[in-house]
Amino acid sequence: MWKAESAGMRVNVFTRRKRLYTFTLLGMVVFYVLAAAVVEFNALEGFTALPRAVSWIVSNLVPTEKAFARLPKILGKLLETTLLSISVTVTAAVCAFFFSLLGSKTTRVSGALSSAVRMVAAFFRNVPDVVWAMLLLFSFGQNILTGFFALFFTTFGMLTRTFIETIDEVSASCTEALYATGATTMQTVFQAIIPSTMAENVTWVLFMIETNIRSSTLIGMLTATGIGYLFDLYYKRLDYGSASLVVLSIVAAVLLIETISSRIRKVIL
Repeated sequence: MWKAESAGMRVNVFTRRKRLYTFTLLGMVVFYVLAAAVVEFNALEGFTALPRAVSWIVSNLVPTEKAFARLPKILGKLLETTLLSISVTVTAAVCAFFFSLLGSKTTRVSGALSSAVRMVAAFFRNVPDVVWAMLLLFSFGQNILTGFFALFFTTFGMLTRTFIETIDEVSASCTEALYATGATTMQTVFQAIIPSTMAENVTWVLFMIETNIRSSTLIGMLTATGIGYLFDLYYKRLDYGSASLVVLSIVAAVLLIETISSRIRKVIL
């Protein structure tokens, strides 16, 4: 009798899940159809245009001899963009770590302060860096400082949130033992929290460096700085050969940074 009731309950659960998944899928399809109708998007035309798009890319976006003559300038701007991304990420990581100590429940600083820090981090994280760049253009104009702060705010919000979650996952018994022996908050931070979270925090910092290199390219188009400015300049001049070389340089830089980051992660994890 008990087995029959248990089997019946499992069947009902599976039936409800199947209905939920079915209604969710139908809802997504309906939403897609409505959205496509509003923006007048035709999926069939999009797919049929792909061969023409690929043909145009192959015939036009090919580096020429003139483009390779500009390679030193392109690499110089690429180095500028890479160094900017690294400096932004490191600065934001330092600030985010101290804020995460205030926002974490493990450090027991203050419940109200913890909530306030989490709200600030959520605000900075959810506003895209491009939006920050557009807002800061009114104050700082088109210069590298605008790009720095635009990347900094988003990176700060993201790392603060991830650092808080990392610290909260630290073994409670470890911190409880230190508190029980009379250790202060700072002693607990240096003896338990930092050693336990260092590897994961460094991984997040490396990930944000990769992300910021890609983001800084787009922001450079708005702030007229870095490799993004060169791409925008060549593209508007219809110099597709030089523009394609800029894109290839960015891809190579991102792959190189990702390779270095992966090796560092293997060492520290």
